[in-house]
Amino acid sequence: MTNLNRTPSQRKIPGQLYLWLAVLIFGASSAVTRKLTELGAQHFMDGHNPISLCNVLFVGNLCALLVLLILYGRQWNRANLRQLSQRNWVNLTLVAILSGAIAPALFFQALALTQVNNVVLIGRLEPPFTLALSIWLLRERSNRWEVIGTALALMGVLLTIFLQPSLQGMNFRIAGVGESLAVIGAISLAISTIISKKWLSEVPTAIYGIFRTALGTIVFFFAALVLYGSHHFVEIFSPFLWRWMLIYGVIIVVLGQSFWVRGLRASTVSTASLISSFTPIVGVFAAYWILDEAPTQAQYIGGSVILFGLFLSQMGSLQMAHRRNLPQVEPMEVENGIGFKGL
Repeated sequence: MTNLNRTPSQRKIPGQLYLWLAVLIFGASSAVTRKLTELGAQHFMDGHNPISLCNVLFVGNLCALLVLLILYGRQWNRANLRQLSQRNWVNLTLVAILSGAIAPALFFQALALTQVNNVVLIGRLEPPFTLALSIWLLRERSNRWEVIGTALALMGVLLTIFLQPSLQGMNFRIAGVGESLAVIGAISLAISTIISKKWLSEVPTAIYGIFRTALGTIVFFFAALVLYGSHHFVEIFSPFLWRWMLIYGVIIVVLGQSFWVRGLRASTVSTASLISSFTPIVGVFAAYWILDEAPTQAQYIGGSVILFGLFLSQMGSLQMAHRRNLPQVEPMEVENGIGFKGL
């Protein structure tokens, strides 16, 4: 009888389910990206991999931009654009370069040089660095659980990095470069998050997302041309590439972003932050399932410390959210905390 009396809003899919679906997709994105490049390596064209990491990033960004224009294109209008100050545009440009071009490029290159699990776990360096910058630059308050949890997460990342030389022997040089790139990528995302929180909180999410993706794609394209040459994109129009990128775009970009945005609109800050903290767990399982990449001893040790730190940090965040009685979540702030999402 109770079910018959429910209103349409009570029968709708809960926002938490959309967030979980998005986290499953985002967590698996690194493993999916590596798998695609392996498929491309089996179908070389004129001596080149048609699904190179650069092509995946460039075409993936184009797919993301198309989705954003479909979802938010109406909000990109003259009235909204006129409300932005010159400082807003400068900071939007910085964020676009850091989080839309530099960080993704570094993570993609890291995926080419080290294990997916390393990229997933080391990417969790972003929250500790963001918290430290928030306290230092933004004078934000944090309780002891957040500080302790963040410190443990940082310790876990360091353990993941520095326990590997003795366990991987001669592979340390290659793995070390990939891990270093993942660290710099995480720091770039953290800096962009601080800029967003400090100076872009009033910028509409639609303008923020479209501008970041568009400018990030342009900057990455020209940077790749300078660093690698025009031949690096010679397979960009390959039917084989676009066939797989349509699948990649639909799953990672369209479904992932759509589920995430819909879930954010119906969730609180604490709920979205808690669910997003499970991203590294999904990433590790995805690497094993998709790539048969079992965690190393260093990753087990470091990952366990990271997860315990995330648990304590989430306890602190829940306490802070409860005390402040926070309303609906701000999409940019929580989304930046997820880290690498495959694009």
